Amino acid sequence: MAPHAITRRAPLATDVEIDVLYCGVCHSDLHQARDEWHEFAPTAYPCVPGHEIVGRVTKVGKDVKKFKAGDYAAVGCMVDSCRTCPSCTRGLEQYCVHFPTFTYNGQDKHSGSVTYGGYSERIVVDEAFTLKVSETANLAATAPLLCAGITTYSPLRHWGVGPGQKVGIVGLGGLGHMGVKFARAFGAHVVLFTTSPSKIEDGKRLGAHEVVVSKDAGAMKAHASSFDFVLDAVSADHDINAYLSLLKLDGTLCLVGAPEKPLPVAAFNLLLPRRSFAGSGIGGVAETQEMLDFCAERGIASDVEVIPIQKINEAYDRLLKGDVKYRFVIDMASIKQ
Repeated sequence: MAPHAITRRAPLATDVEIDVLYCGVCHSDLHQARDEWHEFAPTAYPCVPGHEIVGRVTKVGKDVKKFKAGDYAAVGCMVDSCRTCPSCTRGLEQYCVHFPTFTYNGQDKHSGSVTYGGYSERIVVDEAFTLKVSETANLAATAPLLCAGITTYSPLRHWGVGPGQKVGIVGLGGLGHMGVKFARAFGAHVVLFTTSPSKIEDGKRLGAHEVVVSKDAGAMKAHASSFDFVLDAVSADHDINAYLSLLKLDGTLCLVGAPEKPLPVAAFNLLLPRRSFAGSGIGGVAETQEMLDFCAERGIASDVEVIPIQKINEAYDRLLKGDVKYRFVIDMASIKQ
């Protein structure tokens, strides 16, 4: 990563211009910067990552209704979609049949050029894809909610996680730590699975009722066939069958991590006893706003380490090693230093 000059469009009639105050560093940024998703989404260089954006509105177009200059606002993983397909009309823009316009490394509908993300001084986004942020929110700790937060909130809501349910969270990283917080806030009995004994106390601090070290075969066996829902937030290669076997009848394991290689699944882990293996992306605009409001009301935010932009390459190196608790956030004021 190195300094680079880009040009933003002047705000159109329904656009909001935002001065970026904080931008979270997502593992997706690292994959995209290194072109590790070449077959799915080849990187167009120069690439400006960043889709966990919180800032202050500086200008609005003449037809903007929801924002005014001085408001706090946020931008997540999308800046547009077709808005007319069955998914979009249901408020599921993230599953747009014609593919959403991602905040960076997408194709800008207005210019036809590549979209640039939040590792920048400002961004211009249609108000339909701009989100409101509470005046009382911790802005730095709010930024990762725009991806890590909604990626875990959406499946927990979709599968109706709540009181009386036993829910597992696999992995305690940027995604997993938010999964623990949300599952606990929704009233479920939360069990965290981790390969690291050193994360036991932190898992409990974040809200897990129990923490299981997944390398302990006896501990895993003790939980067999007992979970209503398991959220798997691991992006590395791992034994998915070990977690499918934790599900009870009609239980669901939802994958939100993105392992590089396919995960082999034993057929009878699904057939008996009628288990489901699912996946989930981010949430739509309305659900993301719902999540931000929920977090503001409950005082929920990400655990973050704030860095200046000058340390982004060091942060990437540490991210590769899992050396962050639990999300880096760039203080974009440092861009002017």
